[in-house]
Amino acid sequence: MCGFAGFKLAPGRMMDAPLECLQKMGDTIRHRGPDADGIWFEAGRGLGFSHRRLAIQDISPLGSQPMQSASGRYTIVFNGEIYNFIELRSELAKRGHVFRGGSDTEVMLAAFEAYGLQSAVTRFEGMFAFALFDAERNLLHLVRDRLGEKPLYYGWNRNNTFLFGSELKALRCHPDFDDSIDRNAIGTLLKHNYIPAPRSIYRSTKKLEAAGMLTLDLHGRQTGCRLEKYWNLQECYSQDIDTRDRSTLVDALEQQLNRSIRQQMISDVPLGAFLSGGIDSSTVVALMQAQSSVPVNTFTIGFEEDEFNEAGYAGRIAAHLGTRHTELYVSAADSLNVIPQLPRIYDEPFADSSQIPTYLVCKLARQNVTVSLSGDGGDELFCGYQRYFDYVRGWQANRRAGMAQRIRHAAAVNVPGSLLAAVIKGLVPSQRNNSVSFLKEKLARQLGLENSATLQVYYASRISYWQDTSGVVHGADDASTLLNTLDVAACTADEFRQLMLLDSLTYLPDDILVKVDRAAMACSLETRIPFLNHRIVELAARIPSSLHADGNHGKLLLKEILYRYVPRTLLERPKKGFAVPVKYWLRTSLRDWAGDLLNHDRLVAQGYFDAGQVARKWREHLDGRVDHSFQLWGILCFQAWLENANSGPGR
Repeated sequence: MCGFAGFKLAPGRMMDAPLECLQKMGDTIRHRGPDADGIWFEAGRGLGFSHRRLAIQDISPLGSQPMQSASGRYTIVFNGEIYNFIELRSELAKRGHVFRGGSDTEVMLAAFEAYGLQSAVTRFEGMFAFALFDAERNLLHLVRDRLGEKPLYYGWNRNNTFLFGSELKALRCHPDFDDSIDRNAIGTLLKHNYIPAPRSIYRSTKKLEAAGMLTLDLHGRQTGCRLEKYWNLQECYSQDIDTRDRSTLVDALEQQLNRSIRQQMISDVPLGAFLSGGIDSSTVVALMQAQSSVPVNTFTIGFEEDEFNEAGYAGRIAAHLGTRHTELYVSAADSLNVIPQLPRIYDEPFADSSQIPTYLVCKLARQNVTVSLSGDGGDELFCGYQRYFDYVRGWQANRRAGMAQRIRHAAAVNVPGSLLAAVIKGLVPSQRNNSVSFLKEKLARQLGLENSATLQVYYASRISYWQDTSGVVHGADDASTLLNTLDVAACTADEFRQLMLLDSLTYLPDDILVKVDRAAMACSLETRIPFLNHRIVELAARIPSSLHADGNHGKLLLKEILYRYVPRTLLERPKKGFAVPVKYWLRTSLRDWAGDLLNHDRLVAQGYFDAGQVARKWREHLDGRVDHSFQLWGILCFQAWLENANSGPGR
């Protein structure tokens, strides 16, 4: 696990002190690689790489980067791990390649020389983002792993300078960086609490999408580049498994999981795992412990508030499996102390509040290990979210709803506010404390759901915290994302698999994996996710939902595997999730902080948000009439990020 950055100057252009600039770009992401650094610059091409190393495989200097291939054709900076590098190394040695060290980076370079870029990448099993210079063909390639575990930003900036790197803060160090903010990105942030690829918060910078490969021809002066995908998740969901025999599937899945975990337990530094006590992390830990001759290190965060605390469950599972378990109970004050650090950790506005406990458990694990395995991905791949069941039922009910109900809701949306207030006061006592504007929003949302033409449209609406952000974000359109442009129904008629595919393409890479990567890297901790081995993903995608789920319960196949190692009685309970009580904090401990960021005059002066709408949401939330915490948290995270960005590098 590492971090890198670099630039390509316009042909014929020179810059002052390019090596110092590369060093500075690398230094800003030192947390991603505190063990070593390296820079490389070729003046004739105006191309430079900077790298920070967190030494995991071959911790000797022979694993340092930037690294060149044996022939000198390729130069690479790489972030991630290739889990099957030992198998690849053996294949390449049979072809006559001689290795100097034991790193997976050297194996990657040998694979490029032996197989070519495209063929080599399809052989890699792992998480990765890398920049590769091909001196023979004068090409720069940027490549990202299949599921998007590792981040990679890129873009054309001022003076036709092409910048790229693991985090935005490294790009901001370059004097040509264009920090113009993309207002449509703010809109998507308010909808989903994250900014989906390929957008970033900056207009001139994009995220390379999962399984993306970008190629830039260094011969020309054009600012274009070729983008392609080397792996397609939609194709996996378009196929059905060739057997429906449950025991056969469970055995095949367990075999693949054991293989993935065995690969990911290879490390030259101390290793452990997160254990929440849920199905996913418990499965990973159970299979780890079954393959380990010593107790596995496991880590859990506990909360004082019982409605969020699962530490006791995790402790009982750890005791049953015989792990070396560490748990830390954190107070509200511990969580609140993380909030001022969020803009620095997440680098662009990011508003999934579970970012707070994620950072805390990473910080705890880093005190004991350098690598930690995680159970992320299980919900998306094995039908684990309760919302899948709720939303499919809701969509089916809406299809049965009569036209008369839709007409009534449409009429109510257009009723004058004074009349609606009188009706509410006389007929709906339970709604008296809610504002007319809030109730009209609810009616409009319900009408939109009832008029949803497809399950995908219905789902996109249900998971959006703001329905139309063009009204609250000045200068923004209601920007499109994969949620409303990809036709998942064309991939599969299975409604649950449609939602799993949507989440695997959007929520997983742009929320879950961003959250885990940035939180862990802020602590210089490498996280590995066994469920995201592409062999497992391809298998899970082909399984019909009738085998994943039954009624209101998903993950049936995973549970059958886990019950071979852990008694059912330790696992059969409602899921609490990894959340924090933001709605209460905004009314108490965070009230002054939030009030300052949402100050009416401040919002007007900045010019990004409709200050009147924001003030109404804030007032209603403080009064306790409505929970607007999800809508407000997105705005607050942007405001905190903006304050940090305005005082950061380049300012």
